[in-house]
Amino acid sequence: MSPRNGLRLWVPAAYLAASVVMIATVGVPTSRDLVFLWFALGMAAFSVTDLRRRVPRLVLEWGPFIAVLLLYDRLRGFADGLVFPAREFPQIHLEAALFGRPIPTVWLQSHLWDGGSDLHWWDYATWLVYLSHFFATLVVAAVLWTWAHDRFARFATMVCVLALSGFATYALYPAVPPWLAARHGTIGESNRLVGIVWHHVPIAHYGSLFEKGQHYANNVAAMPSLHGAYALLIALFLWRIVPRWTRVLLALYPPAMAFALVYSGEHYLVDIIAGWAYAVVTFFVVSLWFERRARRAVALEPALAD
Repeated sequence: MSPRNGLRLWVPAAYLAASVVMIATVGVPTSRDLVFLWFALGMAAFSVTDLRRRVPRLVLEWGPFIAVLLLYDRLRGFADGLVFPAREFPQIHLEAALFGRPIPTVWLQSHLWDGGSDLHWWDYATWLVYLSHFFATLVVAAVLWTWAHDRFARFATMVCVLALSGFATYALYPAVPPWLAARHGTIGESNRLVGIVWHHVPIAHYGSLFEKGQHYANNVAAMPSLHGAYALLIALFLWRIVPRWTRVLLALYPPAMAFALVYSGEHYLVDIIAGWAYAVVTFFVVSLWFERRARRAVALEPALAD
């Protein structure tokens, strides 16, 4: 094996091994800056034989993308009551009108939740699906940048547009989620399950990295659900790219995320439906913009050649 091929094999293997050790000893990172640093090292590891060309491109192309996401993380906490007071009852009334009473999150927990001392497989599955939100968009972006570079800019633009649209809505319509409404006594019993389950997952280390990732959280940033929105955006974007046999998993991801969010008390179903609407509009609007830009570039080629 040539030294170059050896680097291509052993550097990514070392990165993956180090990642396993990190998760086992330190925990699962959920703050955006740590996750990005982790993935940036991974992209460098998988591009180790072309770092001289790849690293400047990484900085240039990922810089604006990650800057928007970090800005969103830092500002979303300030959207709490920035313009208007938090709304609690409109989404409850709409949820009850569409799905009846008890509302879905209360109904699910009354039938499936037996408390933190008696967890079931679906509680751990809910935790895992919820946790995937912190990684999924950056995983897709990193894979596209490394192996399908021509698609990276379009996906990164969609993610940024969705984040900024969500932030604008949070500022204009801060919305109380089910777990917080339950504490106010307005919907019945609804526990915030993710944090409870987190303490029972050996590799999670809830008290360290999760709390750092939640430092800038906005408790009334519920409408729309960006957890739900990003799950659908990933499915829409990858649908035509991935092999047909993997489309079943893509199709299951948005409803699985919806179940996890409703069951865990993080969102109403109407929050998720709104998030899906944001994702669909973002996907088609950004796609149309990129397609028009591509057609314009093709039309300009003869003129530039002359």
